[in-house]
Amino acid sequence: MSALTLSGQGKPSRRGLAVLVGLCAILVAAWLAGRAAERWALSDLRRGARSAIGLQVGVLLAEMQKQASLPLALAADPEVAAAVGPDPGRDLLDRVDRRLAQVAAATGSAVIYVIRADGLTVAASNAGEDRSFVGRDYGFRPYFKQALAGGAGSQFALGTVSGRPGLYLARRIGAGTGVVVVKVEFDAVEAAWRAAREVTFVTDARGIVLVTSEPNWRFDTLHAVDAAERARIEAGQEFGAARLERLPIHPVAGEPDVVRVGRGSVPAWTAIQSQAPVPGTDWQLRTLTPVGTAVERERLQAWIIAALVTALAGYGLFTLADRGRRTRARLAEAAARRAELESSVEARTRALRETNAQLRAEIAERQRAEAERERLGRELAQAGRLAALGQFAASMAHEINQPLAAIRSYADNAAILIRRGRGEDAAENAAAIGRLTDRIAGLTRQLKGFARRASPRREPVLLREVVANALELVAARAAALQVLLEADRPAPELRVLGDGPRLEQVLVNLLQNAIDAVAGGAEARVCLRLVESGERVAIEVADTGPGIPAEVRGQVFDAFFTTKADGLGLGLAISRGIVEDCGGNLILAGGDGAGTVFRMEMIRAADAVPSVGKPVGATP
Repeated sequence: MSALTLSGQGKPSRRGLAVLVGLCAILVAAWLAGRAAERWALSDLRRGARSAIGLQVGVLLAEMQKQASLPLALAADPEVAAAVGPDPGRDLLDRVDRRLAQVAAATGSAVIYVIRADGLTVAASNAGEDRSFVGRDYGFRPYFKQALAGGAGSQFALGTVSGRPGLYLARRIGAGTGVVVVKVEFDAVEAAWRAAREVTFVTDARGIVLVTSEPNWRFDTLHAVDAAERARIEAGQEFGAARLERLPIHPVAGEPDVVRVGRGSVPAWTAIQSQAPVPGTDWQLRTLTPVGTAVERERLQAWIIAALVTALAGYGLFTLADRGRRTRARLAEAAARRAELESSVEARTRALRETNAQLRAEIAERQRAEAERERLGRELAQAGRLAALGQFAASMAHEINQPLAAIRSYADNAAILIRRGRGEDAAENAAAIGRLTDRIAGLTRQLKGFARRASPRREPVLLREVVANALELVAARAAALQVLLEADRPAPELRVLGDGPRLEQVLVNLLQNAIDAVAGGAEARVCLRLVESGERVAIEVADTGPGIPAEVRGQVFDAFFTTKADGLGLGLAISRGIVEDCGGNLILAGGDGAGTVFRMEMIRAADAVPSVGKPVGATP
């Protein structure tokens, strides 16, 4: 009787111990799974942040480069140079004001203004408005001093009149008679960042926030600013009355890229901090990706799954053990093996499902990134195209001024002939005026066609017209720099596959680069040669310049690589893309120490002309 009692008392004791061990196992498994899920979620957020920050840098850089060439083009304008000369007339200043207003409206610049060497503003795109810059002294601004001393200057600051922050790009006029300034504001970029629901901001080398998706953070700092730097900032009136407070960002121990964000009564939240440099500047772009919701969700799911799996596994083990004690060893072993096999299949199936889900997410993310990359590439191509317009704007103005002067002369003579009753001679003068007007219309049509955003089409175009239009656009600049242009003229019926205006853009870019390379040399000469070989037609642009060093020849087609002090580094990269879109190829055929030769190969079109519309910008 006593033996039965002991046995009855022993069974509940063993079951209670098993339950206690099972609960402890569930807790430990849930804790370990939560830690693993947290690390996985943080790694996933880090990967997403690294992918996103590259796109954010590209958007910011595209907005800056869109305006980068504008001060250079305006500084070369004769009327802008005359506006800072001795005793400019009121009519001249009014014309410059109107032109600056038109350019600002067309390019999206906040304001454009011209400053004399003494710091006084003489013309501005906002002339006539209540907050006009005309008559104001900006000699204290660092960007003005930098431009006068070194030719170019830039500064991010708060406007003393408008009270709006922006990037000021300055360029010296002539030998230092004045400075032209373009202000770029980043409202559109900041709005895009806010829509992304991540805190994004840009800091300068001093750690001061310049552009941000959080307006309250503007002009706060990552670290304390010393008294000397504060005095210099106040002297240059860079940030108005900003107090330069510390940002509410606090590092988390043990996690170098995890921070806590919070100030005062605002609840603090955890985020992953990522940063990347902005090329061409001393700025850093930083993003704060919230981790709270994602990490908590993954941790909770891991707890539930681990608890269920552990509980089921424990229950199965307990059942198998109980059955093993009540059945023969062979049946118990078989049941254990079957349970183990089922558990392994379930684990592998779950792992495969998770892997498939992750692969689908990565594929979707890569597709989105590729679409964004293609969009940014198109915008960079258009930015390079607009930059090229600024380079030969002076040449186009020279070409138009000559017919305008002739029209004025013919008009004056026609009036005299009419008064004298010589109607037939006056009619000849009127006909001459009409021809000159058609000439000006042709030039402006070419300029508009060149500026229009490119369309990816491929059709037969007359190579003779492409070459003639390109030479016409660069001829005035070559003559001004005393560069001899020699060119083969293609046969009138020779056609190639492509887009006429885009091929003109490539040829103009190659000729402009060649002219820049030989300008000022003893034998400044640029040759355009035509080479025909079966189904391929090639145009070679050769110059007598110093050539391209061997160590950089492999980088000439890389984006943002340039050997020019004021270049963007986009021309050759965009040109190669255009030629490849047309089915051809653009290569560096020579130029190591004895001039440079670029070769543009295209596909010869069939002799018959299909019924397609005439390419934009073709000569009538």
